[in-house]
Amino acid sequence: MTARVLVVDDILANIRLLQARLEAEYFEVITAANGNDALALCQRERVDVVLLDVMMPGIDGFEVCRQLKRSPETLHIPVVMVTALDQTSDKIQGLDCGADDFLTKPVDDIALVTRVKSLARLKMLNDEMLMRVMTNRQMGLGDEDAMARILTDRPGRVLVVDDHPRSSSRVMSALAKAHDAYIEADPQTALLHLAEQPFDLLIVALNLEHSDGLRLCSHVRSLDRTRHLPILVMADPGDEARLLRGLDMGVNDYLMRPVDRHELLARVRTQIKRKRFSDHLRNQIRESVELSVTDPLTGLHNRRYMERHLKTLITDAERSGRSLSVLIADIDHFKRINDTYGHDAGDLVLKEFADRFRRYTRGMDFACRLGGEEFLIVMPDTDQVLAWQVGERVRECVAALPFRLGLEQDVWVTASVGLATWEGEGDTSDALFKRADNALYAAKRQGRNQVVAYAA
Repeated sequence: MTARVLVVDDILANIRLLQARLEAEYFEVITAANGNDALALCQRERVDVVLLDVMMPGIDGFEVCRQLKRSPETLHIPVVMVTALDQTSDKIQGLDCGADDFLTKPVDDIALVTRVKSLARLKMLNDEMLMRVMTNRQMGLGDEDAMARILTDRPGRVLVVDDHPRSSSRVMSALAKAHDAYIEADPQTALLHLAEQPFDLLIVALNLEHSDGLRLCSHVRSLDRTRHLPILVMADPGDEARLLRGLDMGVNDYLMRPVDRHELLARVRTQIKRKRFSDHLRNQIRESVELSVTDPLTGLHNRRYMERHLKTLITDAERSGRSLSVLIADIDHFKRINDTYGHDAGDLVLKEFADRFRRYTRGMDFACRLGGEEFLIVMPDTDQVLAWQVGERVRECVAALPFRLGLEQDVWVTASVGLATWEGEGDTSDALFKRADNALYAAKRQGRNQVVAYAA
């Protein structure tokens, strides 16, 4: 994979060393010699990962990281702090500033490449989702306060898989004070827990005594429910080869034993916050897709979705040889309702009409709002006789009871219905829809409040 990496250091030799290592792995590298230049570059250009030296003149790396994570435009850019100080307190300070990871000089080649690859992969995924979310916001569909809520530190649900009693006890002791943590020694039982309950993070001991920790990670990545669940592994010194395999298969982060409780809590917090950010983007995209195919007033599918779905059902009918019918219903004299009672009352009628439409159609049928006061039902495996019965049931349910406009105000509504049946191979969705529309106009001409089937 390729990505754009910003290396920030006030010593040119350090920049050149990291640049050479990264370019050997085909990363594109840009550089900055101080914190202010780095902040300007991140605002002005696309940056996928920042390698940020801690000790710099002017504003140090901690403050640069803090400012990057404070800005909505740059908070999603992964930041790796690089320092010559091998102190746990420095790691904790960096992670508390919002850093996504930490490297100590001299930088280990394996740690450098794996960290950058993992974070760049995550950044590219989030970039794709962010572009769609930004479109939603421009259309007024986004929640401006949601991101702030997502990024606040809240306890998460963490599942730890470790069959070393002493190790698991220390990890649980650290986690229990800040998170809702659970311990499980058996990977198969852990998979069952993951399938049945939502978790924010999975922590796996790489060297389980009675199982293969990597195999568990592989299973988690292959399942739809857990595909996006962050995985943090605990590895022993000397087990770098298996750690690399884990990172290649999608493990998000790792800790080397003996595990420092402060670093554990900081990495757990980072992973949970990152998951909530990604989940938020993914949910907004899902909601935007639903909005694009759903009529906002009635909750029924819209015409755009119907046209695509009808073509799919016709293809299925061609393959199976089964029948297919389409029914179009139109509210009679709807303009008179709007003119007499107002458009708010008209909206109430449309929503109630949609509810009855949906309630009195069969589970196998597909209902949508075409637009205005026109509604449609697509009826798979339905011939003209049965389609007429469905249409008559819809017409009756509309006319049977008045529509409530207010506490003491009702209006009686009727509907005209036209229907047509698919005529076999060569018959298109457009032609089928047109015939049903012609039948609807015939019902209108013949006095309304009736069902008419298309006849050639």
